[in-house]
Amino acid sequence: MELKEALLKRRSVRKFTDEPVSDEMIEELLHAAMSGPSACNRRPWDFYAVTKEDVLEKLKGASKFTKFNAKLAIIVCGNLSRALPMQMAPYWIQDCSAATENILLRVTDLGLGAVWCGIHPQKRAEKKVAEFLGLKANQIPLNIIFIGHPAEEPEARDQYEEKCVHYVR
Repeated sequence: MELKEALLKRRSVRKFTDEPVSDEMIEELLHAAMSGPSACNRRPWDFYAVTKEDVLEKLKGASKFTKFNAKLAIIVCGNLSRALPMQMAPYWIQDCSAATENILLRVTDLGLGAVWCGIHPQKRAEKKVAEFLGLKANQIPLNIIFIGHPAEEPEARDQYEEKCVHYVR
């Protein structure tokens, strides 16, 4: 699949089949995630790939926006022990967001579907996810990406809006 096609075809998928995601595909997604850029190459991320049914069920209860029946969830966490120091520490959010987008694009490329559910900065949801996964105090869950074989296929679209572009020449 060409990059432009993946960019336009990548859409949030909220309905999945019962077919599991293979270990090979999960590894492909994680390779894509870690190919993303990070500030000063600190790579302040940890990824939790969850296929265990009871944990997936718990993750569905993390917030009112996480009620998806997928066979895989990847939780992208910032690891503050690898983040930049002091006032630059919040760059972990950008780094983990770039990794997330890489996952979403690779999902599309593999013919899977996914929906990105934000967790940070919802403190209650962060606490629940940390509890479900046994996260350390230095790990902050940024999001849950529910992934599976799509039971729906939203139409590709281009959301370009010229009014949002401002040239400085």
